[in-house]
Amino acid sequence: MAPNPNATPDTRPVFFFDIDNCLYSRSCNVLEAMQKLIRQFFVTHLSISAEEAHDLHRRYYREYGFAIEGLSRHHKIDPLVFNREVDDALPLDDILKPDQKLRKLLESFDTTKVKLWLLTNAYVTHAKRVITILQIEDLFEGITYCDYGQLPLVCKPSAEMYEKAEMEAGALSTEQCYFIDDSFLNCKHASVRGWRTVHFVESMVPAPQVPASEYAIQDLDELRTLFPELFKDAA
Repeated sequence: MAPNPNATPDTRPVFFFDIDNCLYSRSCNVLEAMQKLIRQFFVTHLSISAEEAHDLHRRYYREYGFAIEGLSRHHKIDPLVFNREVDDALPLDDILKPDQKLRKLLESFDTTKVKLWLLTNAYVTHAKRVITILQIEDLFEGITYCDYGQLPLVCKPSAEMYEKAEMEAGALSTEQCYFIDDSFLNCKHASVRGWRTVHFVESMVPAPQVPASEYAIQDLDELRTLFPELFKDAA
């Protein structure tokens, strides 16, 4: 079908939400379960000790913000194999549950004023599992994910990933992009790009000595206070 030349262009800003340890709390311990599987993957596929796996995992996270980036770059590991044995192997149905508080917050955004979009370094299968279990999959207009089937990988915090997100979500400029993530690196790079960036730092997590971005919150409900103009009850 040809586009309607008389249609009103979508000029809404985009609010990008990270998924893991952002849409659900770190207290759910998904991160711990994931790290255990990642390190076992290192041990199995690289034939190294558990201690070496721990150190290498931390190194790749520091350098790339993403374990599979280091694995695919330096060890020719197929990211889809990693996804199958790590992300898709997580027992998420036993760890996560529907979150009505989160759903209520997301429903309170005025979607005539802002577009809600997901932005994750996970593969699409993991992302969809999480939002389905949380029962919020219908509240987002789309998702930008790291495509494990395409090398080299494009992932946060690279500028290419943010550019990809802007294009896929239809953001008209960097100034029209809002973003929340629990990662210091991801927030720092998004902020430098010009996005209105919120670092999600829960009370159980030490706050960074130097802020990652302009905004930092401990609870997602604080978004109402930061950006009241984006919500339905705005004056």
